[in-house]
Amino acid sequence: SNIPPWVWTETYNATPVKYLPSGVNSVLDRMPCYHLMFDHMNTGPYGYYSELNKDRLNPAIIKRKRKMKKAFYKLDEFLEIGGIKKDIILLIISAVCVILSLAGLTPDAFDIAWVAVVLCGLPIVLGAVIGLVTEFDIKADVLVSIALIASICIGEIFAAGEVAVIMQIGSLLEEITVSRARAGIEKLVNLTPRTARIISGQDEVIVQAEEVKIGDIIRVLPGETIPVDGVIISGSTSINEAVMTGESLPVDKSEGDEVSSGCVNQYGAFDMKALKLSEDSSLARMIRLVQSADAGKAKIVGIADKWATWIVIIALSAAALTWIFSGEIIRAVTILVVFCPCALVLATPTAITAAIGNCTKHGFLVKEGDALERLAKVKIIAFDKTGTLTFGKPEVIAVKSLNGKYTDDDLFAFAAAAENFSEHPLGKAIVASYKEKYGVKQEDAKVFKMIPGQGVSAKIYDHQILAGNLKLLSENGIVPEYIKEADEYLSSGATLTYMAVDNEFAGFIALSDTVRKDSAGMISALKRLGITPVLLTGDNSKAAGSVAAEIGIDDVKSSCLPENKLEYIDEYETDGTPVCMIGDGINDAPALKKASVGIAMGGAGSDIATDSADIALINDDVKELPHIVALSRRMMITIKLNMAFSLTLNFVAIVLAIIGTLSPVVGALVHNAGSVLVIINSALLLGYRMKKKESASSGLDVN
Repeated sequence: SNIPPWVWTETYNATPVKYLPSGVNSVLDRMPCYHLMFDHMNTGPYGYYSELNKDRLNPAIIKRKRKMKKAFYKLDEFLEIGGIKKDIILLIISAVCVILSLAGLTPDAFDIAWVAVVLCGLPIVLGAVIGLVTEFDIKADVLVSIALIASICIGEIFAAGEVAVIMQIGSLLEEITVSRARAGIEKLVNLTPRTARIISGQDEVIVQAEEVKIGDIIRVLPGETIPVDGVIISGSTSINEAVMTGESLPVDKSEGDEVSSGCVNQYGAFDMKALKLSEDSSLARMIRLVQSADAGKAKIVGIADKWATWIVIIALSAAALTWIFSGEIIRAVTILVVFCPCALVLATPTAITAAIGNCTKHGFLVKEGDALERLAKVKIIAFDKTGTLTFGKPEVIAVKSLNGKYTDDDLFAFAAAAENFSEHPLGKAIVASYKEKYGVKQEDAKVFKMIPGQGVSAKIYDHQILAGNLKLLSENGIVPEYIKEADEYLSSGATLTYMAVDNEFAGFIALSDTVRKDSAGMISALKRLGITPVLLTGDNSKAAGSVAAEIGIDDVKSSCLPENKLEYIDEYETDGTPVCMIGDGINDAPALKKASVGIAMGGAGSDIATDSADIALINDDVKELPHIVALSRRMMITIKLNMAFSLTLNFVAIVLAIIGTLSPVVGALVHNAGSVLVIINSALLLGYRMKKKESASSGLDVN
């Protein structure tokens, strides 16, 4: 409004400055603050900001600053050209030159170690300058650059070259660790389908996958990748779902089966109806999760960076004082070399990144870097039931014929035929269970009628079939007597579909959400790790109690609405007990967000639940949950070992440098060897696997 456009643009892109009022610490906070100053403070033509910083409002100065920053950003992009391959080549050349210099195989007029200084040292110095100019980032590179320049100034070219080479070795190891850790899931980006074959009338039109709309009919030929999530409307095939589930065996699919983007059609051609847009597909969702995984978000990373900043200041002071009191500049240079906090800075992000890579191999996508840090402190894990501990879909668990005219198989066949046209989830479950058991689909009913809220009526093989609840039977004059078996199934949480044939009560079919086969073992393993499992479910107490007893959960909260789950989690955490919530549905999203750590079932779970969680279990393999808990604890132990080792090494090396025992060359070797050891120790997390004896121990102290 009252602020000129060129001021608006500059202030929007500026970094926070120390003279802004309390509480105004970001660009977004500062924008409304300028209007407030102009309207109410009346301190000049552009308010409080202009009085304190008139020069910054000069368009010429602003333009020069922008050009300078742009130039440095381009320089940074130039240094990244070639990637890891270029870094390896330059490192090999530099290392050879340093070795030749150490062996004295160089001309007297020229120390070949200069090659290492230029190839490895110059990028370090330029990176430090870029960080200072663009972000005012005073970190390890600044101190290393000063140490390099100081070594050159006193004629220690070999020392400078060695520092540069070993620093680049540490940097390269970190980069390789990061690349290896994320390689498995970054391949998903390359699996993203590029095109889709849309059927329009009698024509086939090939379009970009991003152009597919919901409802479009798509034809997928053998060998092609499915472009978007959808449902098969004609044809049958076998599909490789390894990208989604990790299973190498193909899965048979036919009409009515859902298919996911990124999966490969192996055999038959089929037509499908698009259910999601390309950007909302299963594969795109996983890629977004991968891109959001950032080890730099962990709180402990910030602590290490803060220490590194102070170490830079202390190092410069120590070097200056040593030079003043000893009169030997070589001691001051050695202090700068060994004081570099590289190992300390690398201690945390390398461990977190390696742990994230390990999680990926076990089916987890970690969205937040500090999620593993928080998970290491968790004492209670709260589970949703449906879709988490169970498969989340009903299956037929029993068929009971109570009429001597018909067998159990006859009753099942009648029900499957009657429900063929049903849209009700229980009806679909009966049809699917029959097909799974007998391998065939029952013939369609000759006459079919859907009765909302009651069930279905159908004509099968000249028999009149009723399948539904007791209300359906009673309205047709059929009142079954008390059935003890039916009551037992109801008490265990099952749902019953009652059957009548030719107006005579014939029996019932029991359906229930089945427990995942690994749930009981997973709960047992968590208990051995000292974790207390809790069941938070919206189901009734009978169904919840039945599942809890089957898998070994003692603390059960049933009939929970979303707000009830929040209350229970808040109650636990108010007592100082960190809670991890694991769920899959939209109703779990608030609890996933509220808990210290939220883990969503990424395969069966809803998009909202996955987006609300810190970690997604993509293949829904619950037996891996104890592994990620144990991994998070091992990660914290690794971080603390790394930090303790790096601080101890720095302290010893500094003392030796002050008394003159270490030269710049030896100091560089000792210090940077420490950085390499820290990275190697962190990289061991990539291959970590929870051992039986580890799960039997509940005394791992990660706090």
